[in-house]
Amino acid sequence: MKFSSNPIEQKSFEFALDVIEAYKAMVEQKEFILSKQLLKSGTSIGANIQEAQAAFSKKDFTAKMSISSKEARETKYWLLLNKYGKLTNVPVDGLIHKNEELIRMLTAIVKSSQAR
Repeated sequence: MKFSSNPIEQKSFEFALDVIEAYKAMVEQKEFILSKQLLKSGTSIGANIQEAQAAFSKKDFTAKMSISSKEARETKYWLLLNKYGKLTNVPVDGLIHKNEELIRMLTAIVKSSQAR
């Protein structure tokens, strides 16, 4: 589904949709706590990117993108807990890979916006 021509917006939107599917699968397997944390942080990445697009200053933009980066790192934590804690049999390797790509992109955006 085409959401945006902006690569970070598009990737975060697609990632959020994947997180929603993983959340539903985890809930079906009676995992309610970690799945909810994953849903919150995984969808927050894109929400903060959207907020950054409406920033009123470069400092505000950098702050919103930094929050998005932190949410991405939190999401990675929940994904790894699910994988290594064997809480469900929901496959998360693909999500981890997509999440790491988002983290790299967000880190580059934050660093370049701080340098300006």
